Amino acid sequence: MKGRPLVLVGRREANLLETRARCIAAGASPSKVTTVAVDVTEVHAADLIVSQTMREFGMLAALVNNAGLARFAALEHAESTDWQRMIETNLLAPAALISKTIPALRRSRGAIVNLGSIGGLLALPGRAVYGASKAALAHLTRSLARELAPEIRVNAVLPGAIDTEMYADLGLSPEETDRLRAEMVRTTPLGRMGTVDDVVPWIELLLGPAGEWVTGSLIVVDGGRSC
Repeated sequence: MKGRPLVLVGRREANLLETRARCIAAGASPSKVTTVAVDVTEVHAADLIVSQTMREFGMLAALVNNAGLARFAALEHAESTDWQRMIETNLLAPAALISKTIPALRRSRGAIVNLGSIGGLLALPGRAVYGASKAALAHLTRSLARELAPEIRVNAVLPGAIDTEMYADLGLSPEETDRLRAEMVRTTPLGRMGTVDDVVPWIELLLGPAGEWVTGSLIVVDGGRSC
């Protein structure tokens, strides 16, 4: 994907600027990497992202929906506000962005990759609403693959336990988080949590020439945990 303009989107501007710097260090032209600091669940976020992209670059060839939120709790103890935030972040925000990018992606015959989770495949206590939101994203992916073909390809990557800062934002105590991470390693046949580098090549594959005859696919990248 080198050489293509990049629009980085996220809630925290400092993190966006750090990511932008990494992209430039890896060879991206500073003039081709821009940032949009916005919460994708906000009402006009999709309009802002698309309008800024088109204003700066005049085209849009790919969309990667990577925002995600997880809150783990038994349903009888879960907060309804957490349910709403998970549905908004994991399902409604990607749907809104896809909706707003369709005209530009049709013109470029572009591609969409949604970042789901094996949580949408596995039935696990304490994760019913999270899993339902990710299962819904998988269904959205497959439905839109038919709806938007042949001009736009739509696929999803479903990671397993990936070692990111997300684990500090689950609403769990440090002890509970440590136990959760240990359990995920124990139940993963390849014996470790994944890394970002385990996932990114699959996104690149689906967006690149090797993915030109792939749409409606859900690519599981989980160290064997869901098998």
